[in-house]
Amino acid sequence: MGMSFAYGPTDAQEARATLERALELGVTFYDTADAYAAGENEKFLAPFFKAHRDEVVIATKFALSIDPNDSTKRVINNDPSYIRACIDASLQRLGVDVIDVYYMHRRNPQVPIEETVGVMAELVAAGKVKHLGLSEVTGPELRAAHAVHPIAALQSEWSLFSRDIEQGVVPVAAELGVGLVPYSPLGRGFLTGSFVSAEKELDEGDFRRQQPRFTGDNATANAALLEPVRTVADAHGASLGQVALAWVQQQARARGLAVVPIPGTRKRTRVEENTAATRLELTPSELALLDPIAARVAGDRYADMTFTSAGRE
Repeated sequence: MGMSFAYGPTDAQEARATLERALELGVTFYDTADAYAAGENEKFLAPFFKAHRDEVVIATKFALSIDPNDSTKRVINNDPSYIRACIDASLQRLGVDVIDVYYMHRRNPQVPIEETVGVMAELVAAGKVKHLGLSEVTGPELRAAHAVHPIAALQSEWSLFSRDIEQGVVPVAAELGVGLVPYSPLGRGFLTGSFVSAEKELDEGDFRRQQPRFTGDNATANAALLEPVRTVADAHGASLGQVALAWVQQQARARGLAVVPIPGTRKRTRVEENTAATRLELTPSELALLDPIAARVAGDRYADMTFTSAGRE
């Protein structure tokens, strides 16, 4: 996502080099969405996918569209005709014949999830999609969807700062054999210690300036929560980000399910740092030190939480 919008200006040449370096390091799972810069991110990735189609797993999403009455707002669209149009548009932009994992980006509660997944299943039968995924759903919603067609992956926010999914949806995913794909495992960069106040330190167009956790008194309070992360990082000679990623990665063993975090980056040095986190093993005492952080975080994940599963859990 960050290569095309939301996190300020991007060096396109460096971003493309980062994609190649990630593949060299063994990263094979690449995540995008039609909502990322209104399809431009899919187009940006297309040359890389064309060059390495047999080496990569491509994931993209549908459901977020522009409000016809206000171009600055997005709406959640799960209508069948919209889904069928979205898959064809994504295939064209990506320049591929089939998408490996196709996600419902967000759920519109007004549309039965069984209906949405039923349409998605048609795409599998048509050979346009291999596997189905959901994002930001509850445990009961995941169970209902899985009864219609096997769900391969659930993508929701999961990090040292965001652990809401552990109570409801994680146990259901483990029971059903659904893999977890944590987005923002680095807390949108906050867990790396790279910034404290989004308003003061980030570019004007960076959407983190509108996220409650990274602004005002919340940002100051949350920055103080990184001290245990620093303690663990110092003990391993690692970065804060590596500790945050190692924590997410180790949830696979702790929770009994596959976990594939997707830390976004636009620089080769960062992707090298991130992949090195897979070799970091946190001890039980270190995990215990990190455990209380999420309960103390100030502020919501988004300014508008209706775009999450929070109100339905």
